Amino acid sequence: MQLAAAMARLGTESAFEVLARATRLAQEGRSIINLGIGQPDFPTPPHIVEAAVKALRDGHHGYTPANGILPLREAVAADMRLRRGVEVSPERIVIVPGGKVTMFMAIAMFGEPGVEIMYPDPGFPIYRSLIQWTGAEPVPIALHEDKGFAFSALEVLNKITPRTRLLIVNSPANPTGGVVPKAELDRLVEGLLDYPEVAVLSDEIYARMCYDGVPHASLTAYPELEHRLILLDGWSKTYAMTGWRLGWGVWPEPLVEHATRLAINTHSCVNAATQWAGIEALTGPQDAVERMVAAFDRRRQVIVEELNAIPGFRCVRPGGAFYAFPNIEGTGKTSRQLQEELLTEVGVAIISGTSFGIHGEGYVRFSYAASVEAIQEACGRIRRHLGA
Repeated sequence: MQLAAAMARLGTESAFEVLARATRLAQEGRSIINLGIGQPDFPTPPHIVEAAVKALRDGHHGYTPANGILPLREAVAADMRLRRGVEVSPERIVIVPGGKVTMFMAIAMFGEPGVEIMYPDPGFPIYRSLIQWTGAEPVPIALHEDKGFAFSALEVLNKITPRTRLLIVNSPANPTGGVVPKAELDRLVEGLLDYPEVAVLSDEIYARMCYDGVPHASLTAYPELEHRLILLDGWSKTYAMTGWRLGWGVWPEPLVEHATRLAINTHSCVNAATQWAGIEALTGPQDAVERMVAAFDRRRQVIVEELNAIPGFRCVRPGGAFYAFPNIEGTGKTSRQLQEELLTEVGVAIISGTSFGIHGEGYVRFSYAASVEAIQEACGRIRRHLGA
């Protein structure tokens, strides 16, 4: 069979490969602590589950509008008003089966041979994969450890060329847990006024997971970007709903029709019962979210202390999400070597920083979506293995 050349340019997400290997080792009887996969270790809150069950019993079994049922889009608009302080018409909201779909749509709209798309590095690996798939040139934006894994707005602006069509921003970030300070976003937005042709995709899937009393700074707060800003958000992380596959995008008015048409051509619509569960998630009690985020905050403090006690490691305190991204150059090992060694010899699954881009060498990603006891045991194993 002769496949399209674009298929050879399509990458993958290494966390799922490591998960599969860790699962096989556990099935063979090995003691494996998985700090690799990026999903909450909490169940979906019961009232959300019950809303889906009720929807099924009430007969919501058929197709819905491709952009999502109106009550859900209205609930998203209300959430945008409550949590980001911005007014968004439900007509600009497109409900999709997971955050990756908004990402795919945005990159597919702007990516083609001869153009450039900028993305954070170290960053979520699907950014680069999809950019390459379209034939566009991926342009990495370096995230700096000494800035808490934020970017320099000046560096970003200096990389824009006449071929730049899309800029991707992710804060709080996967894999680093980095949060871009509002002052840096201010400088970025001010500079982007000189480049009105550059669209922006703001991946804010971890917006509810910010720590140290620092509120989330959203690019939706800048009205000067409204006509070219695409917001990516969803339910997966905030409500422990990764397997439900439910996300939303807020699109500039001229792009809504294109996003809806892509939805029609790919997935038709999100399954109906899940959409009703999404309404309950946004409008129902939020105490489960608050408890989960508080637990992540406690684990964050534990894992940073534990990682900094490992020989050859140094770890800045992440400002958001549920990842730590320690520098491991002091071990004398490459990121990939350490990933393999810890999984096969120590029974701890983590992800090499090189899975997240060219600037990921010398780092590894830990997910602290695991119990404090598991984090302490994993770090203790690593510490003993490295000779402490």
